Amino acid sequence: MTLRALIFDVDGTLAETEELHRQAYNETFAAAGLDWHWSRDDYHWLHRTTGGKERMRHFRDTLGADTPSVAEIADIYARKTARYGALVAGGQLHLRDGLRELIAAAKSAGLRLGVATTTGNPNVDALCRACWGVPAAEIFDAVVAGDDVPNKKPAPDAYIRVLELLDIPAPAAVAFEDSRNGLVSALGAGLRVVVTPSIYTGDEDFSGAACVLPDLRAGSLPGRLGLPA
Repeated sequence: MTLRALIFDVDGTLAETEELHRQAYNETFAAAGLDWHWSRDDYHWLHRTTGGKERMRHFRDTLGADTPSVAEIADIYARKTARYGALVAGGQLHLRDGLRELIAAAKSAGLRLGVATTTGNPNVDALCRACWGVPAAEIFDAVVAGDDVPNKKPAPDAYIRVLELLDIPAPAAVAFEDSRNGLVSALGAGLRVVVTPSIYTGDEDFSGAACVLPDLRAGSLPGRLGLPA
């Protein structure tokens, strides 16, 4: 089937965002008087839990603690999101190699573009404003964030919803991911998946991916996927 759409994950796929997220978490924890500090080792295993609020609840439960409550976690996460947006706006984020060129080529070829992510809409907009100078809606034809669907990755909900919004069947689209959870999500929606591992996912199992690449530069992309050059 002719390729008609590209669908992207955000964190780790569009850009190496995770260290900025970790910094935003730690600064927000400190400002809230919460005795948490996530090291890179902590974040490596926490990263396997999708969703920021879910990640915080998992960490709390691992400590065997009763606090912060679900409501307090939601408040802390909202403040963390604001802090992350400020860090991104400060110019500390860059698109992964080849990504800008791939999206420009896809637009020129008339392909539809989508986002399927577990992060929040404010984070997607912050990245797009920092890297393209415009909100996500001016780059992508459909954006589905974590709280827009009943179940986050590895469930396929986000990808299924993006396909519905684009009105395109799964065989006519390719997904781009950086993690095992994302890969499983996209496969569950019937998509072919290109994986570019990020700093926290290089040791994960990417069985089932159409290909695993170091980046998205034109020389890395296999022509058999029908991707634009």
